[in-house]
Amino acid sequence: MTTAAAGSPRTYQVRTYGCQMNVHDSERISGLLEQAGYVRAGEADDTPDVVVFNTCAVRENADNRLYGNLGHLRPVKNRHPGMQIAVGGCLAQKDRGDIVRRAPWVDVVFGTHNIGSLPVLLERARHNAAAEVEILESLDVFPSTLPTRRESTYAGWVSISVGCNNTCTFCIVPSLRGKEKDRRPGDILSEVRALVDEGVLEVTLLGQNVNSYGVEFGDRYAFGKLLRACGEIDGLERVRFTSPHPKDFTDDVIAAMAETPNVCPSLHMPLQSGSDDVLRAMRRSYRSDRYLGIIEKVRAAMPDAAITTDIIVGFPGETEADFERTLDVVREARFSSAFTFQYSKRPGTPAATMDGQLPKQVVQERYERLVACVEEISWAENKKLVGETVEVLVAVGEGRKDERTGRMSGRARDGRLVHFATGGAGEPGAAGTIRPGDIVHTTITYAAPHHLNADGAPLSHRRTRAGDAAEAGRSPRTPGVLLGLPTIGAPAAAPAPTTGCAATH
Repeated sequence: MTTAAAGSPRTYQVRTYGCQMNVHDSERISGLLEQAGYVRAGEADDTPDVVVFNTCAVRENADNRLYGNLGHLRPVKNRHPGMQIAVGGCLAQKDRGDIVRRAPWVDVVFGTHNIGSLPVLLERARHNAAAEVEILESLDVFPSTLPTRRESTYAGWVSISVGCNNTCTFCIVPSLRGKEKDRRPGDILSEVRALVDEGVLEVTLLGQNVNSYGVEFGDRYAFGKLLRACGEIDGLERVRFTSPHPKDFTDDVIAAMAETPNVCPSLHMPLQSGSDDVLRAMRRSYRSDRYLGIIEKVRAAMPDAAITTDIIVGFPGETEADFERTLDVVREARFSSAFTFQYSKRPGTPAATMDGQLPKQVVQERYERLVACVEEISWAENKKLVGETVEVLVAVGEGRKDERTGRMSGRARDGRLVHFATGGAGEPGAAGTIRPGDIVHTTITYAAPHHLNADGAPLSHRRTRAGDAAEAGRSPRTPGVLLGLPTIGAPAAAPAPTTGCAATH
């Protein structure tokens, strides 16, 4: 066992930046460290023995943020001999040895392809009293074969593929995550069953380009088959997936969504732009008519489906007419929510060197108009649900004002955020206490652009095994088996990712 002092285990802390892939990778990092004998540091522990930064290369100024945080840790480490700092993730894959050159107090740098090496690298760095940098160019083992410390008792991410075969000009992810690698269906379903056996009610199938699943073994209908197979797992109540690419969306997937009861009536499908000229410059291999056609088919099969998207404003060469076309598509699509991003250059992407880079003030003005348009539509769509009864999977940490308002929060089956009154049942010690992971049915009384309120007492409350686990403080742990939900809420208020990852495909 790794120890900080005689008889005491070394503690660790993981700090995560970026997309769902990184969140899930951090669960694996935690699982690996705990398997190696480390213990998670407490909330109030500001001097863990190991701090791991799981980085993102997508967000603007990601490197500045990392080096700023590393700088804050330098004096802490100086005061605590034996403390180690590790940097992994996409920025580590991109910057490699530059991290140790710029921050020589870092002990370990590891990439996206060799998460499993972290415990060994930490031990080697301690033994040699020197930094260890290991960046593999291709996947060593599929990450889902690694032990995982799950963060939720009720919902779990399940990777079905890693990497991406697309060449979007704004995206650096394929060079950092590699070509698409698909898991075998049996391995995926084994992981899902393992999670359900632990009490998990909801899984999100996760991939950089989730609906191209099957390309590696030559089955273009593999994703629809996988959805249907998930429908046959007893105890699995909700299935989601993110993020699909419009070019790979087939009618059989829509049929599988509509015909499989536990597949949720929600779809997060990035648009990026409503202008065909901009989509062409982005190397997005679909056009706006194709995109809207998919939405039309989804709504015909599932009239109540909530559809969300990602949109980039201010891509190089975007004209006012191009932007107006994006607004037209938004109005026609009637998104229930959209993540809106201002384009900014990312070194290493083709778009960074394109002609027609737009002035900041032009991008900002268009961004503000887009946000106003999206919010007007999402509010109108949410108002349609006032008076309707919804099923809510109770969550933790979704409602920042819950303690003050006396409400709890969770997600409806369509992914919308619902703040609901508990009628006293949510109070600690109350009879029939509502716990995270439980299911309630409640009636919507108020709609806002990014959430719904239900201010009457719940119509029903079902206690679940996931709720039991939450009450007992247990999280699912899946050691050695081949083992995400996009946050749907207010659009980003500042420039944000424009280079890909699961949130921008």
